[in-house]
Amino acid sequence: MSLSELRQEYARHRLDEQDLDPDPLRQFERWFAEALASGVVEPNAATLATATPDGRPSARIVLLKGCDARGLTFFTNYESRKGRELAANPRATMLFFWKELERQVAVEGAVERVSTEESEEYFHSRPVGSRLGAWVSKQSRVIPGREHLESLFREYEAKHADGAVPRPDYWGGFRVLPDALEFWQGRPSRLHDRLRYRLSDAAAWTIERLSP
Repeated sequence: MSLSELRQEYARHRLDEQDLDPDPLRQFERWFAEALASGVVEPNAATLATATPDGRPSARIVLLKGCDARGLTFFTNYESRKGRELAANPRATMLFFWKELERQVAVEGAVERVSTEESEEYFHSRPVGSRLGAWVSKQSRVIPGREHLESLFREYEAKHADGAVPRPDYWGGFRVLPDALEFWQGRPSRLHDRLRYRLSDAAAWTIERLSP
């Protein structure tokens, strides 16, 4: 089969304006709960798109670890490619794709670092191996090979044999502060439902329907 013949018809749900919560983050939480209940694998996985100040884009999968009235939170190495790009150009898009529900949500906005206290709290909730990995990985840097990582891991594992692994200063959270959220529901004949919340200058949310 050629790539041009690959297609999927969407017909599971619809999305109407009257279905939406006036608050886009509450609407996100509602859809997220439905994705979780539907058995979506890692419903908190999102494509994070960032860009350099001159517009060179990059994207990767991150895991959502917090959602509240302030925005959406994920954690990473601040010295990674995404960390460096967000420091220089603090805007991003997070895109969630829940195939089983034929849904997408795109969240756009400015990005800020979370507080040190929030980063500490989440870091120390992680398994010991993940905490050690934060020290071992100089994320996005060129390394000589896999053995280099494994050797460093063994060193840090021996160094912190008691399990008391501190948080590196270069590791912590970012929060996306939404100013636009688009909820996409697949529909037949590619006439998908696309409803976007947009934050006005008066800090009020406007809901718009976009052409598919």
